[in-house]
Amino acid sequence: MDKIILVTPNIQLKSKALDYRQEHFDFGETVINGSELFDKTPCYEEWLERITANSNKKTVDPNWVLTDTFFAIRVSDNRIIGIADLRYELNDFLKDLGNCGYSVRPSERNKGYASEILKQICALAKEHGLANLQLSVERENTASIKTILRNGGCYSRSFKFGNEEADVYSINLSSGKQFELAKEPQASSHFMKKKSNVKER
Repeated sequence: MDKIILVTPNIQLKSKALDYRQEHFDFGETVINGSELFDKTPCYEEWLERITANSNKKTVDPNWVLTDTFFAIRVSDNRIIGIADLRYELNDFLKDLGNCGYSVRPSERNKGYASEILKQICALAKEHGLANLQLSVERENTASIKTILRNGGCYSRSFKFGNEEADVYSINLSSGKQFELAKEPQASSHFMKKKSNVKER
């Protein structure tokens, strides 16, 4: 895996960003986790304006929470590898969904990038004073569950989101052990019975 860095979206990245999004769509994915509705906003400038506003306490949407959004960019070729968001608090809508979402473009999966993105998000969250990072994942998404466990995630509880079964995991940022490989919790025994063709998100 090559080195990646988290970069705040800007207008200069428009072409690369649209190419990144299109790859998800071409792969049959209409939802891009962690993208703050980039998958639902055709106009890049409109999306950029919204996420910029939501990253500032003075301009954040009153119906949302303070959130930073990042492209994960590979240093060697400046390619956008993935996207992630970091929400610094949770409202009623987000209480199950959690502080963070992330996706990796289909052509760059199974290379360790998702784990590295989450590791860097954890470091940022800790810098901003968060003691725990809460994440939710669809029960069938084994790749993302593995990513969370590699970053020290522990199963917390389950919930239903629409017709989907989902689980909530928590990463303890204050322990200093969030980057150690975690054992799968007993409460997630279903993890071993997942589909073999799931996508890393």
